[in-house]
Parts: sequence; C-alpha cells; structure tokens
Amino acid sequence: MVLPDAPPLTRAALALAVLLLAGCAVGPDYVRPQIDAPVAFKETGGPWKTAAPQTIDADHPWWDAYGDSTLGALMVQANAANQNIRVAEAQYRQAQAITAAARANFFPTVGLNAGASRAQTNSTGTVKLGTTDTLGLGASWEPDIWGAVRRSVEADNASAQASADDLAGARLSIQTTLAQDYLQVRVIDLQRDLYASTTAAYAKALQLTQHQYAAGTVLRSDVALAQSQLKTAQAQAVDLEAQRALLEHAIAVLTGQAPSSFTLAPLEAAAQPPTAELLSSASALHVQLPVTPAGLPSELLERRPDIAGAERRVQAANANIGVAKAAYFPQIVLSASGGFSAARLATLFNTPSRVWSLGAALAQTVFDGGLRKAHSDQAVAVYDVSVAQYKQTVLGGFQQVEDNLATLRVLDSESALQADAVRAAQLAERLALSQYRGGTATYLSVVTAQTLSLTNQRTAAQVLGRQLAASVSLIAATGGGWTAVDTVASANTANAANAAATVTAATAKTSGN
Repeated sequence: MVLPDAPPLTRAALALAVLLLAGCAVGPDYVRPQIDAPVAFKETGGPWKTAAPQTIDADHPWWDAYGDSTLGALMVQANAANQNIRVAEAQYRQAQAITAAARANFFPTVGLNAGASRAQTNSTGTVKLGTTDTLGLGASWEPDIWGAVRRSVEADNASAQASADDLAGARLSIQTTLAQDYLQVRVIDLQRDLYASTTAAYAKALQLTQHQYAAGTVLRSDVALAQSQLKTAQAQAVDLEAQRALLEHAIAVLTGQAPSSFTLAPLEAAAQPPTAELLSSASALHVQLPVTPAGLPSELLERRPDIAGAERRVQAANANIGVAKAAYFPQIVLSASGGFSAARLATLFNTPSRVWSLGAALAQTVFDGGLRKAHSDQAVAVYDVSVAQYKQTVLGGFQQVEDNLATLRVLDSESALQADAVRAAQLAERLALSQYRGGTATYLSVVTAQTLSLTNQRTAAQVLGRQLAASVSLIAATGGGWTAVDTVASANTANAANAAATVTAATAKTSGN
C-alpha cells in the first residue's frame, strides 16, 4: 500500500506502472486463414461470400419443417435431457471458468497478515524478553508488459467460444440423429402396412390354390409355392419389427429415457393397400419433405458449429504463440506492503508503529537449454495444425452440402421412376393372378409377379426413407435450419415466384397451427 508520506520514488513507480501497462503484446495478431472458396455450389446456383463465425442458434426449431408434432415433442425432450448435451454444457462452463482464471492475472494479489510473537534475545550480554504484534497488508503484481496475459486471455476466450460451438454442434448432432431415427421408424411403419396388405393378399392366393388343388385342377406344387410366398412375406414382416425396436430404443436414449419405459406409437394403418403415389410421398408418413432451395444461401455454411469452432481454435493457437514468445522477455514484479508493528498491543496503531515498503524485482532467464525456443516452435506447429484442420473442416462442409444436394436431386428422379415400376409391377401381379384363375398361366408366373411387386413397393418406401434422411443431412450440413424465407432472400430472379409461393404456403400452415 502507498502511504501519504511516501518519498518521490513512489510516484515514479506509479508512472512506471502506467507506462508498462501500455506495452505491446508480442506475437502475431490474428488474421483469418485464407481459403480458396468456390463461387457457388456445383449442385445449385447461389451467391458465395467469405465465411465468418456467427452466433449459433442451436435452438432453432428446424424440425418444424417436417410438420410432425410427435417429432417436435421428442426434440424438446432431447434438448432438455440428453446426456451428451449435458456433457457439452459442462465443458462449456469449464472453458468459461478457465477464461475467468486467466483474466485474474491482470490484477494484483493482495494479502492480509496479522501475528503476535514472544521472543528472548541476548545482545552484548543483555537478555531481553519481549512481545511483538504485527498487522499488515501486502500486494504483489506482475504487470503485463509483453502481453503474455493478454494473449493468454485471448487464447482462453477463443477456446471458450469454440466450446460454445461444440455445444451447438452436440445439440445439432443429437437433433439430426433423432430426426433420422424417427423418420426411419415411420418408413418402417409404412412398410408394415405394406406387408400387412401383402400377406393378406397372399393368404387369399393360398386359399385359391388350396381350393383348386382340392378340385384337382392344379398341382400340389402350386399350393407349396403359395405357402412359401406367404411365409417368406411374414418372415420379412417380423424382421421389420426387430429393426423398429432397435430404432425405438435409440430414440429413447437420445431423449434421456430408458428403452424399457419408452414406446413410440405406430402410425395409424391405412384403410387401403399402399399405392405407388402413396409409397413415393412423405404424406404417407404424415410428414412433409422440405423443399430444397434452388439457390442455397452460401452464408448458411458459416452457421456450421464445427467450422466456427475450428476457426476459433486457430485464433486460440495464434494467441498461444504470443504467450510462448513473451517468455523471451524479463519478468518484472512490483510489490508493496504496509501496516503496523509494535512491542505492545496498546501502541500498535500509533504513528511510530507504522511500517511500509515498496519494491520491484526483475528476473531474466539467461540459459534454458533451448526450452523457450522449443515451446515457441511447438506453439507455431500447433497453429499450423489448427489452420490445416480448419481448412479441412471447411472442405468437408463443402463436400457434405454437395453430397446431400446431389443425393436429393438423384433420389427425386429415382422416386418418380420407382413409382412407375410399382404401378407396372402391381398391374403385372393382377394380370398374372387373373390368368391363373382362368387357367391360362402357371402359379409360378403369379409368384414371380408377386415377388416383383413386393420388391418394387418396398424399394419405393426405402427411397422415400433415403430422401428424408438426405434432407435431414442437408440441414445438418448447413448448420441447422434454413427456411422458406431464406429461400426467397437468396433465390435467383428466375426462381423468385416459386420461392414466394413456398413462403406463402409455409406461412399459411403456420397460421393454421
């Protein structure tokens, strides 16, 4: 502490401290790594600009685009109870605490001490016995002359922001996994309806062959073929139950529940056998397939938590270079103390009992066997690693967007062709069965047509499931949650009318809800 009667040295020390605080931080200032970004995605046109980390809106309800209230309720549960999200939240709090600890180094350390001692001394043959009481306040401070503390705070703050991005990434990962598992359960429900109607039709065909065999008009082999066809379909239907159970268990864990206590009610069975149009439409699952924007806004890519986090880790590594370089410079520690010391407690606070001191210490490492250089080289290498990881993450993001755009484009064409295949196979099945009743065809032709029809119908349902999975993956690849409004904001002029119609429909649906 500084006392009023301190000598001019005190004032000089204060002036020196102010000058020291104005020192420059050593090490390179952060500059975002340059990336050769494409001007547009290959699969779709649209503007592109240099990405910059933004605040991640991890709570954006992008799943509302599928129009399924059950999915929305499951998402709420997962966001609140998923254990992996809780781990990421705790890690984020830990990173914030580390940043707060680094900031504490900006301030001096202050301590209070009090004591009493009794001692006997012998000086020139004179024995003295006395008591000494002390009360004092001491402080020490290492000014951040070379910016080591500032760089450390910069690094820890960037790491905390990266941890926040990790939290958003964990949420998005859980949300997309949950959405894909849920939608695949609904696809299985659709296939269960398909097999229910198919096995019912096969059972009727078996009865037909049994009646004709009893009348002596067909061979026993026809009955055996019909039985084999029915049992095969029943076995495949049972296999669907196993797949559904596993997905249901996964959904339970994602929402923080024990599998034994969770049940996902199946879709209501359709009154009529699934048609080609129904098997190719998301409406069969009571969900909507979000429309992919014709010109995907490039700025959505920078919403990806992993890209934002990777860039902030580059910033942290850059700041740590400054921390390592600051070790080359001397350390200066300023100290001050003041208080009271007296032989009697009654006179402890008298003016003659006051004591104080001011001090400064300078320390410089002269030889360390190359330790500081090794630490500096290590910091530069870590920075180079983080830059490469950042660039690789961005390239991976480009690839994922392109992959899912291409997948959706191809599956859209495949779905239309598969619907035609279903219609043709269903017609062939009806004709083969009619010809068999009329005695103009063997039952083998009926079995062949039935197998082809079931295979095509199941393939159509699987293509629908792949479309839904790819749409969820595209949302994840763009950071979660593009909307029809974004489509209008970024679409080309030629597509503006169609995009506006999409927005109008989405707004009307929202108002209706």
